[in-house]
Amino acid sequence: KPKRSGTRPAAGTFIKYITMKLKTLITAMLALCLMTCNASGPQKTKAEKQGWKLSMQSYTLHLFSVVESLDKTQSLGLHYIEIYPGQKMGEGFGDAVFGYDLTEEQQKKLKEIAKSKGIKIVSSGVWTPKRDEWEKIFAFAKNMGMEYVSAEPAREDWDVVEKYAKQYNIGLSTHNHPNEASYWKPEILLSCIGTRSELLGSCADVGHFKRMNLDAIESLHKLKGRINSLHFKDIAPKEGKEDLEDVVWGTGVLNLKGMLQELKQQDFKGYFTIEYEANWENNLPEIKKSIENFNRVADEVLK
Repeated sequence: KPKRSGTRPAAGTFIKYITMKLKTLITAMLALCLMTCNASGPQKTKAEKQGWKLSMQSYTLHLFSVVESLDKTQSLGLHYIEIYPGQKMGEGFGDAVFGYDLTEEQQKKLKEIAKSKGIKIVSSGVWTPKRDEWEKIFAFAKNMGMEYVSAEPAREDWDVVEKYAKQYNIGLSTHNHPNEASYWKPEILLSCIGTRSELLGSCADVGHFKRMNLDAIESLHKLKGRINSLHFKDIAPKEGKEDLEDVVWGTGVLNLKGMLQELKQQDFKGYFTIEYEANWENNLPEIKKSIENFNRVADEVLK
């Protein structure tokens, strides 16, 4: 019989060819898998696209430690927290409490724990410090990677506060506790910071405005351009009492939609810090419902 022309490829060459094809196929499949995973991953809410970020004020969870508060914040799907000074640190920190007395090692450990849970410690407060504490507070905030601190400075301390805010490039959000010794109405705060650095602004507690018989929407409007953050909530009278207690957002006496509309008009971008001061032992279900209501109403406002 006549012999076939040409030569048969070596076995090693054939195996290399098949291996190369398999690698190409596997690479293509992995790329497709990654694209699918990204497409099906969590999508940003309209609020998040607007620059509105929900944060936890750890005083909401003051019956628990900082470490436990981070766990509970993670369980709600939140990625930001404001920790109040004096909260017990918890497991792995001995008797330490949160504040500028934490050692460098403890601060590093806390940041690592928060990062492992997908949470950033963006702020601390509410501080009511003496004058000689301000630099310690701002230095601590800087070392912890915070964006701002919440506080109620003494009226005579604003020069000191502004100095260190600028030096450390850390914002100061001024809280309004519901008493006449505080910055309970916008006019008081604006008279103190009106011509000062934009690092100095308001941590507008909308519930406390109402507790001082102020309209929350009107108060937010007066603070336009100087709102650095909010302590956000809804409140309602207790049964048979005049006291106003925190309730699920959208079910109380505050106008949730109206407040969000005002903040949209201001083009506010920043933190809506959840401070839920009720049902201390188990308020996560109510907070979860509040988050749902917030996103639902934000969807309506941010059309």
